[in-house]
Amino acid sequence: MARRANALNWLDKISQYWPHIAAGFHFLGAVLASIHALLNKRDTRAVTLWIGVVWLMPLVGPILYLSLGVNRIRRRAVSLGIPLAGSSVPKNYQSPKLEAEHLQTLAMVVGKIAKRPLTTGNKMSMLVNGDEAFPAMLDAIDSAKKTISLCTYIFDNDASGKKFVEALERAMKRGVEVRVLIDAAGTRYSFPPITYRLQHKKIPFAKFLPTSIFTPWRVATINLRNHRKSLIIDGKIAFTGGMNIRHGNILGDKPKSPVKDLQFRVEGPVVAQLQEAFGSDWYFCTKEKLAGEKWFPQLSERGNVIARAISDGPDADYDKLRLTLLAALADAQSSIQILTPYFLPDIALLTALNLASLRGVRVDIILPSKNNLPFVQWASRALWWQVLERGCRIWLTPPPFDHSKLMIVDGHWVFLGSANWDARSLRLNFELNVECYGREFADEMEKFMQRKISTAREVTLKEMDSRSLPIKLRDAIARLFSPYL
Repeated sequence: MARRANALNWLDKISQYWPHIAAGFHFLGAVLASIHALLNKRDTRAVTLWIGVVWLMPLVGPILYLSLGVNRIRRRAVSLGIPLAGSSVPKNYQSPKLEAEHLQTLAMVVGKIAKRPLTTGNKMSMLVNGDEAFPAMLDAIDSAKKTISLCTYIFDNDASGKKFVEALERAMKRGVEVRVLIDAAGTRYSFPPITYRLQHKKIPFAKFLPTSIFTPWRVATINLRNHRKSLIIDGKIAFTGGMNIRHGNILGDKPKSPVKDLQFRVEGPVVAQLQEAFGSDWYFCTKEKLAGEKWFPQLSERGNVIARAISDGPDADYDKLRLTLLAALADAQSSIQILTPYFLPDIALLTALNLASLRGVRVDIILPSKNNLPFVQWASRALWWQVLERGCRIWLTPPPFDHSKLMIVDGHWVFLGSANWDARSLRLNFELNVECYGREFADEMEKFMQRKISTAREVTLKEMDSRSLPIKLRDAIARLFSPYL
């Protein structure tokens, strides 16, 4: 009884002082968050906003800043022993000569940004939707002899996901070493998650930055996701682009939520750079180092595309894709074509697009007419007038939703991969893109873009101005959240 009475007295004292304790925690959290924002945020508007949030929202403000405002993590660099695809350009490296001489400056600038050399002799093959991509990827898995590395954001436990698991299981039974990396948030798009199936089949996998209610200390990384997509077979053949593994990508099966998308089959020396990106992520998650001939074999030239992989993320690779886009827009002389599902560029990118248009460059921006995320589309619509009034052209493609990502400059430079034109991709996500130089490949991509435009509807500035006041207000309010979408 005495012990119980003491416990009650202790709880009574705590209840008397808990407002002061909570106020103390809030004050300490607000001070620390304010100092972090002042020292780390580059945009003064973001600094002002976050300081207001952490001080005006007791306890909740510092927690929001920790989960949404801290958008950088530290990752230890790991040497994978790749002479050509390493994290620095060799001293004796000489950039290859490009067909479009004016893009030589772009190649030099991106080389300094990406810290990887351009590779010659690559072959890039476009695969449209899961109808073309999934059979090609599954065939490649079935042909694997030594190693398979697979990285994806979403890996659904559906008809297509099961086919990939079965193919990976067959490969393991043949003695192939398999590694599968899935973003932790991406595993939650289907239930039960695909990880149960992988675990049952004893396929080695890892989840990137897992978070749960049982790991509150990981709240600072809850907003940082691995959005990269790559499949690499024997270190020689790769698939990359923006396509997740989910049955909605196979339009021929008439899925409930169809999604158009692009994937690319890659052969040649640039495959080593894609494997290097996977190896770095895998080491970060598991501390297992993938090295040696079976993961990084000698690669011969397979085509005529000059290419370089560019890793981007909220770590040492921060801002690489955004700077690459700015460099490409500044170097454009005749045409810029952009295909993206999410168009929420920051002020620097908007300015670069407008300046290109004012210089006489034709700028075409191709977006889905109906987005899978309505709130994102509202925020995007609030920005369209800013590029339309300077002569850029916006095209809306008909349903189904188009998740494709592609950019072409001057009919010679092609940019493909996982990144979107929004703050999430360019500041928060871990992304993987490939820049490609070559007229022949760019011609093929331009024809694809023109087919998109031929079925699209052009948006006019008059149309944007004629929106009703409630719609304009809705879009403008949504735009306020664009840095977090």
